[in-house]
Amino acid sequence: MNANVPAVSVMALTIDCADPAALAEFWGNALGRPVSPGSTAEMAQLEAAGPASGPRMFFQRVPEAKTVKNRLHLDLATEHYDQEIERLTGLGAKAVDEVKVPGVRWTTFADPEGNEFDLLTFKSE
Repeated sequence: MNANVPAVSVMALTIDCADPAALAEFWGNALGRPVSPGSTAEMAQLEAAGPASGPRMFFQRVPEAKTVKNRLHLDLATEHYDQEIERLTGLGAKAVDEVKVPGVRWTTFADPEGNEFDLLTFKSE
C-alpha cells in the first residue's frame, strides 16, 4: 500500500437520538431511502442505495438530550428549492434560518430531534 493513499473511507454517519425508529423514518423519507429491516428501539439504519446516495446512516438511542449546536451536519443540494422546503417541513423539519447570497441560497433546518441540516440551491431565485 502506498503511504500517501488513504486506506479509509466514510462507511456511515451515526446520529445520537432519543427515538431511533422515528428519526430514521424522517431521514428515510427526506432522502428517499428505506429504513433497514431489523430496526429496534435502540438502533435503526438507512442503507446506502449507491455511491450517489451517500454513506449509511445509523441512529442510536442515547439517554441524554441534544443540548448544543451540531458539530457535524448534512448539506442537502436541490434544484427544486421551494418544493423541497415544503416537503421537508411537511415531514417534520423546522426552518431555523435562511441565507441568500449571489449564486447560492440555503435554509438551515432542525430535524424532529433538533439536529441541524442545510438545504442548498446554487441558482439565484
